[in-house]
Amino acid sequence: MIKRETIEKIFDTARVEEVIGDFVNLKRAGSNLKGYSPFNDEKSPSFMVSPAKQIWKDFSSGKGGNVITFLMEHERMSYPEALRWLAKRYNIEIEETQQSEEERQKQTERESLFLVLEFAKNWFKEQLFDTETGKSVGLGYFKERGFRQETLKTFETGFSPDQFDAFTQAALKKGFKKEFLVKAGLTVDSNNRLIDRFRGRIMFPIHSMSGRILGFGGRILNSQLKTAKYINSPENEVYHKSKILYGIYQAKQAIVKESQCILVEGYTDVMAFHQAGIKNVVASSGTALTKEQIQLIKRLTNNILVVFDGDRAGINAALRGIDMILEQGMNVKVLLLPDGEDPDSFSKKVSSEDLILFLTDNATDFINFKASLLQKEALNDPIKKGELIRSIIESIAKIPNSIQQEIYVQEVARIMDITEQALFKELALVLKGQQRRQEKENQRQKQKQTLKPVEKQEKITPVVNKREILEREIIKLLLLHGTKEIEVEDWDIKEIPDDNSDPVIEKIIRKSIVAEEIYKHLQEDELQFSNPVFNRLYNLIITKILEGEATDLAQLMPKLNEEETRLISDILMEEEKYTLANWADRQIEVKPKEATLGWHVMDVLLNLRRLLIQELINKRKENLKDLEEETERINIFNDIKDYLFLFKLVSKKLFRLA
Repeated sequence: MIKRETIEKIFDTARVEEVIGDFVNLKRAGSNLKGYSPFNDEKSPSFMVSPAKQIWKDFSSGKGGNVITFLMEHERMSYPEALRWLAKRYNIEIEETQQSEEERQKQTERESLFLVLEFAKNWFKEQLFDTETGKSVGLGYFKERGFRQETLKTFETGFSPDQFDAFTQAALKKGFKKEFLVKAGLTVDSNNRLIDRFRGRIMFPIHSMSGRILGFGGRILNSQLKTAKYINSPENEVYHKSKILYGIYQAKQAIVKESQCILVEGYTDVMAFHQAGIKNVVASSGTALTKEQIQLIKRLTNNILVVFDGDRAGINAALRGIDMILEQGMNVKVLLLPDGEDPDSFSKKVSSEDLILFLTDNATDFINFKASLLQKEALNDPIKKGELIRSIIESIAKIPNSIQQEIYVQEVARIMDITEQALFKELALVLKGQQRRQEKENQRQKQKQTLKPVEKQEKITPVVNKREILEREIIKLLLLHGTKEIEVEDWDIKEIPDDNSDPVIEKIIRKSIVAEEIYKHLQEDELQFSNPVFNRLYNLIITKILEGEATDLAQLMPKLNEEETRLISDILMEEEKYTLANWADRQIEVKPKEATLGWHVMDVLLNLRRLLIQELINKRKENLKDLEEETERINIFNDIKDYLFLFKLVSKKLFRLA
């Protein structure tokens, strides 16, 4: 267990904007920060972070919370894992008790996989840097390739000796179970004989964006062996190669700083560029670029530079990738290296300054690149030229922004010496074809659903819990305005006539504190919140305020469970949602809530009181059904009469008709 003092220190030190900034490109939006959702694919930013409140909210998925819940949602960490990750990031000492065998067995599969992968990374590193074989074979290979040790340590590269079960035996001795070694893809069970998957290979750990090890890539060192040059970890609970990028952990800050991501093909390409001083670089790890990988980059920047050599298969794959990048509404540039060069080899032949200059001077937009590439094949051939133009137009059609489409059409018209009118006509045909295909797909899905047997169900109208809505609003008022002074309009009842006519009242304007006003009304009604989460939050907050202390979220957060943390995030960030719409830029004035705060507090409290009175009236009416004794019935009628009077009075205060 982690000590309470340590947890509080972690909450005091960790900054939600810094941690989330490692995963999402955040931009200033008033007093808050906003960015694209890391949970959903979206066209406009709906993810918001409040540095002042140390909370976040994703309006597209409904998720929210504090720095811990973000790591739990985004990185699938457990609560203790998130605490330990933050402690490591902020250099906070944390005491961890030694796990017993029984505790180890209780680990979830996911947590166990991360533990064994972390152990493997460290073991491979030790083999590379601390063993004679590793130094001569592994470091010798890297030295020959021109890699410095600082680069190897940055990417945590390692070495797996050419032995059948060296790693597996080391892991078993440390207490790791065979089943997790196999599931992590580190060990192969061959007819009940355990064999290391990566043997005689240089090891490239593949990190998540937060730095956790997800899997490995391994390069063979003995070229005489008839086996794959590179192998990767198999897919498992934590490793999905289509959703990760090699080098993203090391590159994320540079990507945000440079506002550009450079995309290359292989592990050593990333390392070579990084060593040359170009740190905003990632690789798709030998797989064709996927939509999920592009969205991973989009969280950090909208700009991608695709770098590849002149290999024809690589070029064709890159062209498909470019169309996918365009579909995501991103800006893409392309760079083709000189013949026979790849990013690794080329970066070793020129200085860092010349490499940066080459990338800057030779990067071109996809239109010019595609045109220059395909023009060679279409030279003096009208049919091929027509196919080329259509191919470019099909790429333009992928762009969701119509203004950008028009700009690119104008560029194609200039390069290909063809009228814009003809190109726009072709673009309209392509877009129409896309729309027809989408409609057919929608229709097919609809028919699929229709063919399924569906049980006839009665239409259920969702029930709105008015009391819970009002209780939630009270919590919001306490959190946002609890210590503020307000003017309250109240009534003093001077006389209650016997003839059931309206009472004689006197209007009073008095000053009060929001929390005190809420506390007074709830005490008068002897009210407990119907929602137990609201009830606990109310007691925590009201105690602090009435003791003369401000509601400090930093002190409050460590005392809350996951559900309460998410609830507070939802409540507080509701107030910030309108900033995403940029009302000020549209010259629409939003009236500050403080201007009507006193009215709003009383409106909520009186509505709650009115609701409770109505519930009491309904309950008494139900009781009448079971009573036969006349005296008891008269008493119930009198109760209902009194409650109706109160209901009428509260309704009048709310300027409503009873």
